[in-house]
Amino acid sequence: MPTKIITLTTDFGLKDPYVAEMKAVILSISPNTKIVDITHEIEKFNIRMGAYALAAACPYFPKDTIHVAVIDPGVGTKRKAILIQTKNAYYVGPDNGVLALAAKSQGIKHIYRIENPKFMLPRISNTFHGRDIFAPAAAHLANDRSPSEFGPEIHEIVMPKFAKITERKNTLTGEVIHIDGFGNIVTNFTEKELESMGIKKTAHLKLKNTELKLKLCKAYAEVNARQPLAIIGSHNFLEISINQGNAAQNSQIRVGDKVTIYHP
Repeated sequence: MPTKIITLTTDFGLKDPYVAEMKAVILSISPNTKIVDITHEIEKFNIRMGAYALAAACPYFPKDTIHVAVIDPGVGTKRKAILIQTKNAYYVGPDNGVLALAAKSQGIKHIYRIENPKFMLPRISNTFHGRDIFAPAAAHLANDRSPSEFGPEIHEIVMPKFAKITERKNTLTGEVIHIDGFGNIVTNFTEKELESMGIKKTAHLKLKNTELKLKLCKAYAEVNARQPLAIIGSHNFLEISINQGNAAQNSQIRVGDKVTIYHP
């Protein structure tokens, strides 16, 4: 039987023992599982940042990888614990939007509430569901337990604003979901949305109150240094960039700002 992979994405950092406790629980239940850290340096409580990191990394893992994401400011409240089965992978975490970008991109097949106490630790802390609910659920899933055993099937998850795209006539409206270390402005539009708008060579965008007409490039160097461009980046999201420059700094754009694609 091939080795199962569980990934972890959290805002826990590495100063405290929290990540080690999650790994200890997983290995106690499923000792042959391989655990991969995507990142534990998500900004505290920043669900959007966690969702982006997970969505960026998940396509490169083998089929049926189990992804656990715990950025969970609502821990201990009535927010649901969920397991999402997609065409390519499984996602385990809180129903607060942190799983939404990744799961949506892979085609959601089933969603289950995690409610079966057999797949949790005997004592559930109100402040650490990562260790007590999500880690054991992932480990039992790695032991080939059926997703339907974990709880009732549901049909909707929280779809946060940063995972939504609004369509009106000849416009699509989304938002900035990430600004990388180079100052590239990463939007929540993918190649699929550009194709639906018939955009092949030139992208007409409105970023906050600024209208932009940008060449849609396959490489940053297709425009001269310090010139702006649009590009589908390495994680399949549309980026607004400046060749050898910092687009975010130049435009004073921040994560969460609205972006619109339109036909002139």
